[in-house]
Amino acid sequence: MEMNNKPIGVFDSGIGGLTVAREIMEQLPQESIVYFGDTARVPYGSKSRETVTRFAFEGLNFLLSQDVKMVVVACNTVSATCLEELKKYSPVPVLGVIEPGARAAASGTYTGTVGVIGTERTIKSQAYVKAIHDINRDINIYSKACPLFVPLVEEGWLDNEAAFYTARTYLTPLKKEGIDTLVLACTHYPLLKPTLQAVMGENVRLVDSAYETAKEVSRMLKVMKLERYEAAPSVYRYFVSDDPTKFIEVGERFLQRPIDPINVIDPEVPCQGLKSKGRKSE
Repeated sequence: MEMNNKPIGVFDSGIGGLTVAREIMEQLPQESIVYFGDTARVPYGSKSRETVTRFAFEGLNFLLSQDVKMVVVACNTVSATCLEELKKYSPVPVLGVIEPGARAAASGTYTGTVGVIGTERTIKSQAYVKAIHDINRDINIYSKACPLFVPLVEEGWLDNEAAFYTARTYLTPLKKEGIDTLVLACTHYPLLKPTLQAVMGENVRLVDSAYETAKEVSRMLKVMKLERYEAAPSVYRYFVSDDPTKFIEVGERFLQRPIDPINVIDPEVPCQGLKSKGRKSE
């Protein structure tokens, strides 16, 4: 297959990366996608750097075995932990989610006061603080780890009482700081956008790193002349590392399209995607 017509690989620790996949589908409907969600080992945000790095390389190698032309690391934890290592290793371009989100936050704030919410590892890394300050050192940034948001999304609890209570608890300190822009520094978090917006109020802009990342994917494909030109319809394939039931239930509601085919694979087994070891979920 010619390089242009190969699919884009999207990797996340679980279901959150579907926010990036959806934006790519909407902005680049002609492109095919291979998605891998490491649902057996989610969340990544509370794990050590060494563990996250190992999981990231296993995810990257799986997608490379699927003959992709680009890999989008749709996971802020991985992007904050080992993105440069993945880029050096990969024979195809690798794009993370931090730089696009940081640029949108820096250009969108009108008071110079920005909030960042993410997993414990992403917040401790200060990756967004560094990226935003590389653009504008004068922006005040207030960060908050929100570890319970990922399991809420994975459970499909997007707008119930538990989601609102958790959001109010996490976000009230940021509201008191007077932020006008809130960066959703985890690709799971856009699934909670209605709840987060209700808690923060309409005057606070939510920066969706998934949307910004898809825009960057489009730009990179054009620059590298890798846009798909094949006349056949785009194809979306999904892989997970554990029981796909919840992934399908939440993912289909969010994507508004069937998640089929879907296969369960073991990311620790090298190149198994080429050996048909996945099983299709009925």
